[in-house]
Amino acid sequence: MNEWKDRIAAAERGENPTVLARMRTGWAVIGDTQHLPGYCLLLYAGTANHLTDLPRDERSRFLLDLSLLGEAVEASCDKRDQAFRRLNYEVLGNSWEHLHGHIHPRYGWEPPRLLRGPVWRYGDERTAPQHRLGPQHEELQAEIAHALTGILSEAHEQA
Repeated sequence: MNEWKDRIAAAERGENPTVLARMRTGWAVIGDTQHLPGYCLLLYAGTANHLTDLPRDERSRFLLDLSLLGEAVEASCDKRDQAFRRLNYEVLGNSWEHLHGHIHPRYGWEPPRLLRGPVWRYGDERTAPQHRLGPQHEELQAEIAHALTGILSEAHEQA
């Protein structure tokens, strides 16, 4: 079984330590690498490869969930680091053919040559051992999860 499918199954069993929250369309998780602190993903909980595999109303819900996760990441990263600049959102699927979205915080301290391009230009540096998710990220993970819980509560009240 694919490593990522295992992660979704583990999330459903309550055994995935990267889970931030269960959202309407999937699982919000903190990324395995934190070269840009706050990197998170939304893993679609159903069966879909492409965004367009979903009916339009489900597509809208997935993209809204992705934006709500981004709102939580932005709130947390902006509070933690004065050099926080913005978020980049991506729905790719080239490496894992299952619908998921990436949220990449971007910072003013990034190398100028990489500051304006996509994070994938970092290459192997993204997954270097010193950037692996670990105990040093527990506070960040908790802050994002807390912010997301509040945002989801507000969104529920407005619905």
